[in-house]
Amino acid sequence: MNEQIDQLAEFLDRHRNVLVLTGAGMSTASGIPGYRDEEGVRRGKPPVQGPEFRGSDALRRRYWARSMVGWPTLARAEPNAGHRALARLESAGHIGQLITQNVDGLHQRAGSARMIELHGNIHTVRCLACERRQHRAALQQRLLRDNPALGGVLAQPLPDGDAQLEPEALHEFIVPDCEHCSGVLQPDVVFFGDNIPAERTRQALQWMDEADALLVVGSSLMVFSGFRFCKIAAAEGKPIAAVNAGKTRADDLIGLKVALPAQEVLPAVAGLLGAT
Repeated sequence: MNEQIDQLAEFLDRHRNVLVLTGAGMSTASGIPGYRDEEGVRRGKPPVQGPEFRGSDALRRRYWARSMVGWPTLARAEPNAGHRALARLESAGHIGQLITQNVDGLHQRAGSARMIELHGNIHTVRCLACERRQHRAALQQRLLRDNPALGGVLAQPLPDGDAQLEPEALHEFIVPDCEHCSGVLQPDVVFFGDNIPAERTRQALQWMDEADALLVVGSSLMVFSGFRFCKIAAAEGKPIAAVNAGKTRADDLIGLKVALPAQEVLPAVAGLLGAT
């Protein structure tokens, strides 16, 4: 694997403007569970769909109850060595921009600057009626105040601040609404079944057009919003490298793949390139 790490360092050194695309595997070392196993197969039940969330009181009750219990795992997560290495590589000029499929905010906290959160940021909550926004951490205090019986519940953490909470625990749960207009609250993320905002998509595709190479880190690429960047790069003859411990949807398009965790590979690559 040392040879592949050397090759990845050469890949970043050789190309002028590398676009980086990251996924859930980037944050598992920070204690945030991933969606898929090493074969790219989704674990557990299907995620919440946006139209269903907005159309069902029962589903919103289930979502916010599980989020209340699972939020502390995500809230205390810290950037890992992989996040910090990408920030150093950007600062040293070895990568141009970063697009993340993650909603955990860890890239910003690590110091990445030129980046797009493709699916939004779960640390912000917005009202679907008046569009006011608030910090998710502040909403957690309301949830705890209004639902003290769940305050000490322990449950298996799931991706993106979810938790494995049984339905019978939800009957008396009080769903938070907007304190300004009583509207429906939703985390400021792109749920499955929803579209990425047009301007965000336009900027991401422009970065892909301007890049001369693509590096995928910690993503199985099973969701099309990420896989499309590999399809575009391949169609335009731009080389693709990947750091991912498991299978990806684009394995036949990737020229260089390092099948190790990002938190092990990226600091080594940064060290070889003097990005300290």
